[in-house]
Amino acid sequence: MPVPTFLSRPDLPPLPEKAQPVQAVATLSPIKWLGVSGGLGTLAFLTFAACLGFGTEAISFPRVAALLAQGPFAEGAMQNAPHYIILWQVRVPRVLLAFMVGGSLAAVGASLQALLRNPLADPYVIGISSGAALGAAVAVLFGIGLSVLGLSILPFYAFLGALLALLIVYRIAVSYGSFSIHTLLLGGVVLNAIFSALILFLTTLADPYKASGMYAWLMGSLTGPDFATVLVLAVYLLLGVAVLVSQASALNLLTLGEEAARSLGVEVERVKRVLFAASALLTGSVVAFSGLIGFVGLIVPHAVRLVFGADHRLLLIASGMVGGIFLMLADTLARTLLSPTEIPVGVVTALAGGPVFLYLLVRQRRRIVA
Repeated sequence: MPVPTFLSRPDLPPLPEKAQPVQAVATLSPIKWLGVSGGLGTLAFLTFAACLGFGTEAISFPRVAALLAQGPFAEGAMQNAPHYIILWQVRVPRVLLAFMVGGSLAAVGASLQALLRNPLADPYVIGISSGAALGAAVAVLFGIGLSVLGLSILPFYAFLGALLALLIVYRIAVSYGSFSIHTLLLGGVVLNAIFSALILFLTTLADPYKASGMYAWLMGSLTGPDFATVLVLAVYLLLGVAVLVSQASALNLLTLGEEAARSLGVEVERVKRVLFAASALLTGSVVAFSGLIGFVGLIVPHAVRLVFGADHRLLLIASGMVGGIFLMLADTLARTLLSPTEIPVGVVTALAGGPVFLYLLVRQRRRIVA
């Protein structure tokens, strides 16, 4: 497996000794990068296989392994076997979707926390997810060109909504000439309220059947995807994640502050534009297919940072892996805890992430006061 070039040859000059932050990152060796990435990848695959066995109809782990070995194009009697149909037509697409959504939200959260230099940044908290939901809701309810050449372009409309929300909340945060995290959070709360009200208003204009589906989607839902949905989403996510990873070295320097990063050769405004666009693309894409799933991008990067350090060349990849694992487990809990009744996965992540957010908010406030 070739070592990524951004590990073997840094793009930017080394930091001067006096500019090193408290959380300065050590040199990241290719062995560590490959070891952590490979280990998390293996854990993600084992979690994926384990989650496939849970549901209304339980399937043993050896049986899951045997059915996975058959592949999605089995012939003969196997393709009509109940467990085979349940696994390949229902659970595999859903668990794959959970991994992709969780990984994307966690990677976006890690990049926003570095870009905005605050641990409270998260696409859900600062209103980006609500903007994406509004864009997707407008497209769905009014049927605005939902496909091109047979492929869904719903994520594009969600991307536009997410980008609009991100630009608005950032302009609010810097409206007094300096960046304020409290203004950012307040702006995010206000945007969430406004966008949620607009979505509810649009929902009242829809027919009852479509409206009920919208309500379930707004609470976060991974129900009913197929392989075509997963494939379309994968195209958007690969593009967005590739952009984020390409800016990992710049993110490391941006944690020092914009002036310090600029003095070290970072084109700060260009990097901001690139990261904002990639964050909006990823958030919009996942919201278009899964609805509002909050706090994954808040709690996962913190856990990963504590274990593996703050170097974004590793942090982005590790956060993506752990975020995917976290949401696969959360979705499995959501569909099995009260089976056959299914809990919206957004409820599970909110219950897990809400207390963590309150803790971080209090700790951040105490630091400012001190």
